[in-house]
Amino acid sequence: MTRTIRVNDVVIGGDAPLAVIAGPCVIESRDLCLRVATETQAICERLGLGYVFKASFDKANRSALGNFRGPGLEEGLCILADVRREVGVPVLTDVHEVAQVEPTAEVVDILQIPAFLCRQTDLLVAAARTGRCVNVKKGQFLAPWDMKNVVEKITGSGNEQVILTERGSSFGYNTLVVDMRGLAIQRSLGVPVIFDATHSVQEPGGLGSASGGKRHFVPTLTRAAVAAGVDGLFLEIHPDPDQGLCDGPNMWPLGRLEELLTQARDLDALARAWK
Repeated sequence: MTRTIRVNDVVIGGDAPLAVIAGPCVIESRDLCLRVATETQAICERLGLGYVFKASFDKANRSALGNFRGPGLEEGLCILADVRREVGVPVLTDVHEVAQVEPTAEVVDILQIPAFLCRQTDLLVAAARTGRCVNVKKGQFLAPWDMKNVVEKITGSGNEQVILTERGSSFGYNTLVVDMRGLAIQRSLGVPVIFDATHSVQEPGGLGSASGGKRHFVPTLTRAAVAAGVDGLFLEIHPDPDQGLCDGPNMWPLGRLEELLTQARDLDALARAWK
């Protein structure tokens, strides 16, 4: 069994029901974040699922120089603080540099290490030393068993609050594939494992100057991962994904979220009964 991590009122791991980490890819506006957080929190309350809001203040790894990256650290943290206070949910965001870690940890409940940076020791150690929960996206280039060293960099720095998130592995050009065995392998490390259902259908750089994606496969991979056994779902959601300023092709529509999470909740209960 994985260890149990409590983030405010949200319990992740152990015998807890699925947790949901969800929000727009990037902070586009304060109003958008508040709308998505409010509606998603209401859905999760109806379904009995814990909810953590996510959005990035900076997407530092966009495909092209001119792509929208977000409002930046200062404005982004102000918006995340507003979501945390007004909606009353924990919040998560990415950090890309050691200098971002301390100011971000003063505002958010979970620090996220992006997949491309998951082996950056200084960044992992700095995040660990804040005492905040640290969610590490598994690099597309790593085998699942290689995440053992990533976990040990954080726990060895005095922080046991570690979560791993699976987001697919590189498979040829502009393509990702999810090996469901990897979920069990990472959970065997004793930490909660989250499945990122939207980045897993991404086609990195597939549009030339931006990433593509096939969001119609999100339900398929969600059901497979929940049946395989995970502690939560990570979803990038948007009221109108096709108009989203980042990762539109793989974001899931907010209006279809409850249907997806209802299926996941019911399948999770069945999967747990078979353990």
